[in-house]
Amino acid sequence: MHVLMAQINTVVGDFEGNTEQVLSMVRDAVEEHDAPVVVFPELTLSGYPPEDLLLRPSLGVRVEACLKILCEELPAESWVIVGYPINRDGELFNCAGVIHDGSLQVEYRKRELPNYQVFDEKRYFHPGTEACVIPIQGIAVGLSICEDIWSDAPIADAVAAGAQLIINLNASPYHRGKQSERRELVSGHARQHGVPVLYVNQVGGQDELVFDGGSFAVNAQGELVVEGPRFESASLWCHCSLGDAKVVVTGSEMHDDLPETAATWKALVLGVKDYVDKNGFPGVVLGLSGGVDSALTLAVAVEALGADRVEAVMMPFRYTSEMSISDAAEQSQTLGVRHSVLSIEPIFDAFMATLKEEFAGMAPDTTEENLQARCRGVLLMSISNKKGSLVLTTGNKSELAVGYSTLYGDMAGGFDVLKDVPKTLVYELCRYRNDQGPCIPERVIDRPPSAELAPDQKDEDNLPPYDVLDRILELYVEQDYSVEAIIATGIAREHVERAARLVDLNEYKRRQAPVGVRITQRGFGRDRRYPITSSWRMGD
Repeated sequence: MHVLMAQINTVVGDFEGNTEQVLSMVRDAVEEHDAPVVVFPELTLSGYPPEDLLLRPSLGVRVEACLKILCEELPAESWVIVGYPINRDGELFNCAGVIHDGSLQVEYRKRELPNYQVFDEKRYFHPGTEACVIPIQGIAVGLSICEDIWSDAPIADAVAAGAQLIINLNASPYHRGKQSERRELVSGHARQHGVPVLYVNQVGGQDELVFDGGSFAVNAQGELVVEGPRFESASLWCHCSLGDAKVVVTGSEMHDDLPETAATWKALVLGVKDYVDKNGFPGVVLGLSGGVDSALTLAVAVEALGADRVEAVMMPFRYTSEMSISDAAEQSQTLGVRHSVLSIEPIFDAFMATLKEEFAGMAPDTTEENLQARCRGVLLMSISNKKGSLVLTTGNKSELAVGYSTLYGDMAGGFDVLKDVPKTLVYELCRYRNDQGPCIPERVIDRPPSAELAPDQKDEDNLPPYDVLDRILELYVEQDYSVEAIIATGIAREHVERAARLVDLNEYKRRQAPVGVRITQRGFGRDRRYPITSSWRMGD
């Protein structure tokens, strides 16, 4: 049995386009092997996650139309396993169907519905209750879908029903360290139950989620025999043969594992590329300040889209150093992007003149600093409106956590590339990118970070050192440690209490922040939903 693991990039809601991808890949597979088995990811026909599109009355009509096309147009000799949402007897299920010889042979209903982190499948689907085992070319194949593999019962029940091979359809999003978790889990199932497992994952960016592919197969001993590339579409062949009632899986494709920094870089690049392309933007524009965050954002954007689709704008003010102006120009020239310099001095002066009476008798404070950021936001959004380009914001996770950003200023835009990237990881990624070739001026990385909104300003004037802050945020935001538990790890109380207080107070800002790539187990987005109005403070 020749099996093609189809690691594809679908578009949510594009039922016709996703169906055409299935048809095209199966036709190509038939040319390469007679009667291939082609396996597609979870919810291929609708794309994943479709969210409340699943509640639309026309959903069933669209899916049934796609299934009809597949049954009529797929080569009769092929066996196609594909994921889709379907309404059966008034209940919606997350299904995997097997299409062969012009008809839907069987349909498996996902049993384990995840309802944590970024997943909320219990909002939409009813769980299946039964194993599904189908004979394909003499091998008893047990079907499972994504979360089913994270529990033992669905696999155990399939094996008890006679399955000699498990095929698992996935839409599993990336976070740092995820691939090793998957391999360890799936290998454990294979060893425990004595059956090979094929793990087929989708690839591509969908709003804040990035699916990294990395589809693989393990033999009955839990050993990796096939593994696909990460962060790119792929067609992976493996061969399954039956001998002595045991299935042997072999294959030749084995991609090297990515170091975690390289994987994170690729996740950011793919997330930007698919968000821009799938939403039809001709390109992007961003404010290039001469600082490390905007420098990294520019580097990611150029790799994702190409230099011809990226515009960098330096918007200096009286506090902007000549070093920042020079470094921004140097990076733009190195990467070959369009670079412009638009001073905000006259705009700021005009605002201040208009506000003169309102501010009479009041001393300058952060209001004037925020106004600088808002002048820049107005310019970028105006360029976006005129040219159709998407504004990339440049704030990192550390800043977003503690509110070190300006509403309608540096937060103004459509996509935040570094939204889930802590400041210390920003530096790591900058060095990684420079290792690949000249990109970011070294002194941008080396000098102390500053928003340059006041004379001689530095971030650490108001914040703990970033290595300390990021450790606090990892424990408080991602692992739900209390303040006292964090202090018990040896971090100074004043740093912990200040950071936790700022995180709690700035939820209202984060609700108004643009979407951005998720790369950790808990980002500021769909998997961290805290109330804005709340008396819960200090991480009780």
